[in-house]
Amino acid sequence: MSEDQKKQLQTSLWNIANELRGKMDADEFRDYILGFIFYKYLSEKLELYADTDLLASEGVKYKDIADTDFDIIDEVRKASLDHLGYFLLPSELFSKMAARTNLDDYIEDLQRILANIESSTMGTDSEEDFDKLFSELDLNANKLGKTMAAKSELIAKVLKHLDKIDFQLGNSKIDILGDAYEYLIGQFASGAGKKAGEFYTPQEVSQILARIVSTGKTRLKSVYDPACGSGSLLLRIGKYTEIDRYFGQEMNNTTYNLARMNMILHDVHFDRFDIKQEDTLVHPEHLEYKFEAVVANPPFSAKWAGDSNPLNAQDERFSPWGKVAPSSKADYAFITHMVHQLADNGTMAVVMPHGVLFRGAAEGVIRQALIERNYLDAVIGLPANLFYGTSIPACILVFKKCKTTNDVLFIDASKHFEKGKNQNRLRPSDIDKIMEIYASRTSEDKYSHLATLAEIQENDYNLNIPRYVDTFEPEAPIDLDQVVADIHAADATTAELDAAIEKFAKELGIKSPF
Repeated sequence: MSEDQKKQLQTSLWNIANELRGKMDADEFRDYILGFIFYKYLSEKLELYADTDLLASEGVKYKDIADTDFDIIDEVRKASLDHLGYFLLPSELFSKMAARTNLDDYIEDLQRILANIESSTMGTDSEEDFDKLFSELDLNANKLGKTMAAKSELIAKVLKHLDKIDFQLGNSKIDILGDAYEYLIGQFASGAGKKAGEFYTPQEVSQILARIVSTGKTRLKSVYDPACGSGSLLLRIGKYTEIDRYFGQEMNNTTYNLARMNMILHDVHFDRFDIKQEDTLVHPEHLEYKFEAVVANPPFSAKWAGDSNPLNAQDERFSPWGKVAPSSKADYAFITHMVHQLADNGTMAVVMPHGVLFRGAAEGVIRQALIERNYLDAVIGLPANLFYGTSIPACILVFKKCKTTNDVLFIDASKHFEKGKNQNRLRPSDIDKIMEIYASRTSEDKYSHLATLAEIQENDYNLNIPRYVDTFEPEAPIDLDQVVADIHAADATTAELDAAIEKFAKELGIKSPF
C-alpha cells in the first residue's frame, strides 16, 4: 500500500469516526469507533481462517452457512477457539450486521453479538483476554440518539461505512489495520486534552524508547510496561525486534480494554500477551517475572500512598533505596518498581518530568543510590510541548543493571524539533541523532556529554542536564563606538525632519509642533 493510499484510508476512517462525534468528547466516541473496528476485525479474521483453513475443501464460505448446520458450526467453533481464542456464528458476522436494512431490534442484536464473543471464550485459555472487552461500549447511551430508532440508524450507518473498507487481513506482509488503529488512537489523543496522557505516548517518543531497549537485539523474550495505556508503546518495540511475550498493567478500565484490543488487532496471539488491570504501585501483577526490556510513560508526579503506608518501606521494590518516594510524587516509585522488574541483561527506558533529575529529600536519596549502584545509563532531555496534556519538557532515563562502564551519557535534544500548532514533534533526523549519540556514547559540543560517576558525585548527584551539557550561546559583542555613531546619525536625521516639518507648518499658517 502506497503512502497516498494509506493516508486516504486514514482520512476515510477519521471521517467515519466523526459520524459518531455529535456532542461526545473525543475519548467517548473513540471507544465506539475503535470498538466497532475491533468487531469488524474479529469477524473478518474468523471468516478468513474458516474459509482458508477449514472450509476450502468443502467449497463453501463461512458466511453462507446456516447457524443450524451444527456439524460444520461445531467444527469451526472448536478450531476457532483453539486458534483464534473466540468464536462468532455466521449470523453474527460484521458484514451481516452492516448489510441489514431492517433496524428493528438492531441495538439488542448487536449487544447480544458482542456479549456472545466474550462468552464464547469462557473456560478457554483466552477467557481473561476477552473478559468484558466490550464493557465500555454502551449502545443505549443517550449521546447516540434520543430514541432507539435514532441510535440504531446511527450505528448501522457507521457499520455500513466501515464494511466498505478492506483491511487486507489476508496479506501477511502488511498491517493496514494495525497502522490505521494506531493512527486513530493518535488522532483521538490530540483531541482529548489532559486525558490523552492516560493512554497515548507520542509516536516519536515511543520510537526512541523502543529503539533504545531493542538496540543490539534481534529477539526479546519479554517486554513490560507497568503503565501501558493503549499498549502502543509495547507494540512499538515489536517494530524493531521479534518479541516472544508482551506484559503490561493498566489501572483505567477503558484504557485496559483498549490495550487488549490493540494487541489482538496487531495480530498478537492471545497466549503472547498478558495485560492486567490494577494499580501497579499498589497491586503489581507480574512480580514473579524479570523482563529483558522495560518501558513506560507513567503519569507525571502522580499522588500515591508513599511513606504514609508503612508497608511500602517493607516492599522489596522500594526498600533497597534508603527512602520511599514521597506521597506527593510517585515518579521514583515507578522507577524503582521498573528496576525491580528488570532482568540483569535487560534495558529499561522511562519518560519522566525533569524534577526527578534534581529534586532533593527522599527523591535525592533514591537517585543517589541508583547512581552509586551504576544502574543509570543515560539521561536524554526532550523538547517542551511534546506530550498530550502537558507542555512541560520531559526526559528519558535509561537504566541497565550490568553496565561495563562507570559513566552516564547526557543528551540535550531539547532544541532539536519541529514546532507544531498544538504540539511540537521530533523529526526523523532528530530521533536518528539521539540514537546515533546513544549508540556511540560520544560527547558532542552543545549536545551530549559522557560524565563519569565521580563527576556526578561532585555535582551532589544532581542530574540537571545543563550541569553536564553546556548549550550556552554567547551573544555577539557590542561595538559601543558604533552604537554612539548610530545615535548621532539618528539625531541628525531627526533634526532634519523636525526642520522640514516646521517649514511646512509655517507655509500652511499653522502652529509648529516644535
